[in-house]
Amino acid sequence: MLINLSDIISVNGKVEHIQAPIELESFCLEGICYPFAEKSSADLTITHMGERKVRIEGEAKISLLIPCNRCLEDVETLFELKIFKDLDLNHRSEDRIKDLDETNYIDEYNLDVDLLVYNEILIDFPMKVLCDEDCKGLCKVCGTNLNKSTCNCSEPDPDPRMSVIRDIFKNFKEV
Repeated sequence: MLINLSDIISVNGKVEHIQAPIELESFCLEGICYPFAEKSSADLTITHMGERKVRIEGEAKISLLIPCNRCLEDVETLFELKIFKDLDLNHRSEDRIKDLDETNYIDEYNLDVDLLVYNEILIDFPMKVLCDEDCKGLCKVCGTNLNKSTCNCSEPDPDPRMSVIRDIFKNFKEV
């Protein structure tokens, strides 16, 4: 959703409360798209601070289905987004690029709420998601989910190149 900020910056000290629906269908990162399990509207408060400066405050609750890193089962991951941004609309797009300003959600006087929410999810996105701390993962041989059933596969033979390191760990096990 695009919000035009020109009405807000036309009146000094104006405060606008907006319930902006999030129109993203999924969150895509590095070629993988994660579907939303739940998403609320973004509750935004936009305040004109004077001299074409705007403060954006808000929050949103979003849940994504992210696969477990061990067993690949979908895990509903909650993101409670807290948004607090101060924007200076005196800067042009070229000036922002030179200053390495990453406000790609502002184009002239338009605020792209979906891009703002995308950036906030990106900041909070976890490096690793587990369905359970004790997740057993998948069998390395047949791919069976070891949380749901067992398999009769034998353990693969360890890499012979690692035997020296295994011997070191065996010798210093008491320490």
